[in-house]
Parts: sequence; C-alpha cells; structure tokens
Amino acid sequence: MERFSTRMGMLLSILGIAVGTGNIWRFPRIAAQNGGDEGAGAFLIAWVVFLFIWSIPLIIAEYGTGRNGRMGVIGSFSKLAGEKFAWMGSFIGFVATAIMFYYSVVAGWCLFYLGQAVFQPLPSSIEEAGLVWEGFQNSLMPSVFHGVMMILGGFIILKGVRSIERINRILIPSLLLVLLVSFVKAISIEGSFEGIRYLFTPDWSSLTQPKVWIEALTQNAWDTGAAWGLILTYAAYMRSQDNITISAFQTGLGNNFVSLLAAVILFSTVFGTLGSSMSDGEILEVMKTSGPASTGLTFMWMPQLFQLMSGGKIFAILFFLGLTFAAFSSLISMIELAAKVLIDSGFSRKHATIFVCTVGFLMGLPSALSLTIFANQDFVWGVGLMVSGAFISFGVIRYGSYRFRNELVNGVPDSLQLGSWWSVVMKFVIPVEVVTLLVWWIYQSAAVYAPETWYNPLSPFSVATVLLQWGVAMGVLMYVNRKVVSRLRPSE
Repeated sequence: MERFSTRMGMLLSILGIAVGTGNIWRFPRIAAQNGGDEGAGAFLIAWVVFLFIWSIPLIIAEYGTGRNGRMGVIGSFSKLAGEKFAWMGSFIGFVATAIMFYYSVVAGWCLFYLGQAVFQPLPSSIEEAGLVWEGFQNSLMPSVFHGVMMILGGFIILKGVRSIERINRILIPSLLLVLLVSFVKAISIEGSFEGIRYLFTPDWSSLTQPKVWIEALTQNAWDTGAAWGLILTYAAYMRSQDNITISAFQTGLGNNFVSLLAAVILFSTVFGTLGSSMSDGEILEVMKTSGPASTGLTFMWMPQLFQLMSGGKIFAILFFLGLTFAAFSSLISMIELAAKVLIDSGFSRKHATIFVCTVGFLMGLPSALSLTIFANQDFVWGVGLMVSGAFISFGVIRYGSYRFRNELVNGVPDSLQLGSWWSVVMKFVIPVEVVTLLVWWIYQSAAVYAPETWYNPLSPFSVATVLLQWGVAMGVLMYVNRKVVSRLRPSE
C-alpha cells in the first residue's frame, strides 16, 4: 500500500486538509459576528478552548483509526468499532462528501475572483462590486468554475498519494508566503491596528451566550477538519514510525495560526480602509452583514476595499491566489476520502476518481445554481460535523479509550506519549459537548431562527430540514450496512 514518503510531506498534506476557506473565508466573518461591543477576544477564547477539548482529541483519534485500519473512513471505522457500526463511518464520510458538493462551488468562486483580480479592474464602489457578484451568480459561470475545480482535483487524485503529497508541498508553503506578504501589507495600512485591537479585546459578557460557544465549536471543526474523516483517510498512508500526538498538535496549532493570520489581515484591511469614513460600529456592521450565503465580506467587499488602497491590485491578486490555494488543497482531500471508500470496495483508482468527480459535479450543481440551496446545505452538514464527532468518540469508547491510547497512539517507542487526559476527553467531555450543544441548537432553531417554520422540512433553515436529511442519510446507510461491509477489502 502507498505511504507518504516523508513526515513533512504528510504534515503538509494534512495541513492542506485543515487550511482551507474555513480559515480565510469563514473565520474572520464568524469572529466579527460573535464579537461584543468591546471586541471579539471572548469568541477567540472559546475557539481556543475547543481546539483542546474537541479538535485535537478528535484529530488524534482520526490519526490512530486511519493508521490502524489502513483503509478509507468506512473500513477503518469498521475495524475500530465493529462491522455492525460501519454505518457510522459511512455517515462520517457522507457528511464530508455532502460538504464537498458545495465546497467545490466555493472553490470555483475563489478561482473566478482570482481571474477577476488578474484581468479586470477592481470595482470602484460597493455597488459595482455587487454588480460583479450578482452578474456572476445570475449566470452559468458558478457551475462552470465548480466543474473546473472538480476536474483539477480529480486529476491530482488520479495520480495517488504521491501526487497529493507533491501538490501540497507546493500549495501550502505558497499559501503561507502569500498570507505573510498580505499580513505585512495589511498592518501597514493607517488605522489597521484599530481592527487588531478589536479582534483581540475580550468582551467577557459574550461568554455567557450559548451561541458564542456553539459557533466557536463549529468554527474550530471547520478550521481544523476535525471529525470530517479527511485526516482519518490520509492517516491510512501514514508511516508507522510517525508520532501521532506530535502530528495532531502540529496540525491543530498550525491551522489555528493560519486562521488568526487571516483574521488579522481582514480586520486590519477593513478597519484601516473604512476607518476614515465610518465609525467602529458601522465597520463591524459591514463585516457582520455578509450577504447571501456568507459571501459579502470576501467576495463583494474585499475587491472594493483593495481598490481604495495603494498597491491594491497586487494585494487583491495575492489574497485570491491564497484563497484559491486554500480551497483547492482542502477539496482534493474530500475527493480522496470518497474515492478511497470506492477503492476499498474494489474499484480501480481511475474509475473511483471519475465516479466521485462526476457525482460531485452533478450533486453540486443545485448549490452552484441557487444560493438558497447552498446556504441550506452549509446549514445542514456544517452542524452534522458534531454528529460525526460523536460517532468518532463512540468508536474510541467501544474499542476502549485506554486500549486505543496505548496500542494505536503510544505504540511508537522513544516518542512523545499521549497522556490519560485524552481518554477522559473522548469518554466524557466530547459526548457532553455534543448533547449539550445539539439540544441548545435545536431549541434555538425552533424558538429563534425559524419559529414559524421549524417543523417544515422544505424551509431551508428549519430543524425539520436538518433532521430529515440526517435521518434519510442514516436510514439508507443502516439499510445497506451489511452489503457495504461485505465489499470492503484492504488495499495491498
């Protein structure tokens, strides 16, 4: 079976999973939306807390499960928890694949705006920026760029794990270089430090709001790729001598560093550019009012902001180049997850990749054609990551958390050993997190978000649409569980 050739190649590939549009496109907006009157620092505190009591423990579990199983998410989970629970592994994989359908659409947006930054003048007003966005969305171009990104991702996956490793050796260092150059440019803007001050100043009263905590958890899951099954899939190619604990902390901390870097860039740019004409409250409203499907800040405001600053054209190209790199590195991991499941079932890599990319393109078309459908899918499957985390925790508990730690993580001699704290988190903390936050989320959805339509499965943001889509997926996967398991075979 294929392996990553070096530990650095593996780490860069895993960072390619973790570092995506969730860091650059999503994190700054979520931080702004959950900031208080004084600042967004309290949200950052909750976000860091969940790095250590959600993301890193689950990343460790995914590394151990994948390296032990040496198969895709279904086969490795089945080996961990037992064949009758393989449907849980299927659900984890399905959530990541459902996210892939519309994530490829976002990746296409990034590529389109990179082209706009290179070949078109920057918009001179927010109205002009809005016309560019609306013209793009009201055409077939989102579907075309969605298809282009699926084809490019499929080309990388066709070549196998060595190709994944090679492309990430280019993409991730290039992305970090782009972000560092952008960081230097952003903090040089007059007034930028007001944005940095707001980002890191805690409004302690915010921590009494449950919404801040659930947003912090889901954002950290989006940031790091924890519980997506993507790290589990790449871990199947992990070398036996690589230390899981060190790799997990490097993955989580490295990813969160990129998120903070991206947030500093955007907060500095927005505050520095608009500070002379708007109050802090008005600037925050710009950041919080993100437009349809959370697109406003990145795809409508940023190009117009770049136009207002010296050297903005170059900054715009760098920004959207970095965003495209981030989106693409994550997209190829999602394609690999689905393809690896089919390979485990007897498909050749070529046929598996073609099938996944074809289905991915077709299933992503509704999100490419309708921002309402796009927002619904983000709503349903983004929260579904909490269920995926619960299933991974269940698999560890069923295998035995102490046995998992001793046999699958600490089996490498002369390396950093994982402490007993991890077993406590997996057995008790994560299940409590899932139950508490899901119950609160369902209540909020029914009482606040969609009180008039919470029971209507056709309403895009209702409790009913989430439970229906989850229920259908789980029901089908339970029904075909035995057939799926019977087709699994370890790769040579």
